[in-house]
Amino acid sequence: MAVEQSVPLPAFGTERPEGLVIRDLAVAYHRAVVLQDVSTAIRPGQVVGVIGPNGGGKSTLLKAILGIAPVIRGTIHLFGQPAPSMRRRMAYLPQRETVDWDFPVTVRDVVLMGRYPHVRWLARPSRHDREVTDRMLERVAMSGCRARQIGQLSGGQQQRVFLARALAQEADVLLLDEPMNGVDAATRDVILDVIDEQRRAGRIVLLATHDLGSASCACDCLCCLNQRMVSYGPTAVTYTEAILARTYGGPVILLERAGAPGPATPHPHGDPARHDAAGPGSRPPA
Repeated sequence: MAVEQSVPLPAFGTERPEGLVIRDLAVAYHRAVVLQDVSTAIRPGQVVGVIGPNGGGKSTLLKAILGIAPVIRGTIHLFGQPAPSMRRRMAYLPQRETVDWDFPVTVRDVVLMGRYPHVRWLARPSRHDREVTDRMLERVAMSGCRARQIGQLSGGQQQRVFLARALAQEADVLLLDEPMNGVDAATRDVILDVIDEQRRAGRIVLLATHDLGSASCACDCLCCLNQRMVSYGPTAVTYTEAILARTYGGPVILLERAGAPGPATPHPHGDPARHDAAGPGSRPPA
């Protein structure tokens, strides 16, 4: 199946090495290819929504970028270097289902884990590390829960804590795997606000999500996956009934994009198309 690209990708070998560049990526588990034919280039300051059906490869793509999925073909480079060697510059928010919420750790300890890439071997977190931790807890409105065990929180609160952990890493790339699943409206707004802040700070954000409404209003570009890349391009031209139908293998109810003509009320986070849309046994919490 040919990939429909709404905008041309840069010629590989000539792209500037400041972004995330994926070329001809294929991933397999136990000899079964689960994702293939993925090529794209993402520059700092872009938010890319990764959408597609269950089993389409969204989480696999994020794990391949991190270097924890078995890549059998292709390359992934971040700032001109192989992506696995740049993991310190990437922060990952996993799906909630993969986390052991019974692990005996406090909210503050979870967020402090985000500082570990900055802590010297065998050293203790510094005062600065703890200050960053507290600042990120405050950013997601979870300061009042810092001493609670992580499993005592609601689903939305847990997601805010893990978002704070990702922010505490102060990484250049933020990989978010289904952050909207099972969260309340207030948490959804916190997540969308943080995504917009990361864009304005010049960071790369990949948002893997089933929430097409959030993807349509928060993302500059969409990467549509169904075991291969179906389409890639600016949200304004990729978020269409035809492309979504090819991505999901059937008709999809198309919600109005924020700021698009139609009866829908614009989302308070606005229309991301204004942001350069033409551009290319017990385990700790994961």
